[in-house]
Amino acid sequence: MASSKDFCQSVVQHLNQLGPVTSRAMFGGYGLYLEGVMFALIAYEVLYFKVGDANQADYIEAGMKPFTYDGKAKPIKMSYFEVPGWVYEDLAVLQLWMGKAHAVARAAKHKKKKR
Repeated sequence: MASSKDFCQSVVQHLNQLGPVTSRAMFGGYGLYLEGVMFALIAYEVLYFKVGDANQADYIEAGMKPFTYDGKAKPIKMSYFEVPGWVYEDLAVLQLWMGKAHAVARAAKHKKKKR
């Protein structure tokens, strides 16, 4: 899941126009956090947002794919989808997509705590 530090810093700087995003290195990539909740990841210099029932259709309609890595027996798809370039470039749209990703991530984190 390699990704460059410079790319990560560039993405974080861009997203910080919308909210106080921070990053943490993890498994050769980066987790992106807003209000202590991981809502995005960067792998191989690609930005992925957290998806769930509330926003996955947006990514599928835009032709985006989930982050996938090689598991022991088969590829593993994660609940993070690539952010379309046109979304990344339009701050108003990016804010909506980022907000949805953050809400999905918050709900998933809340669900884990209940178990």
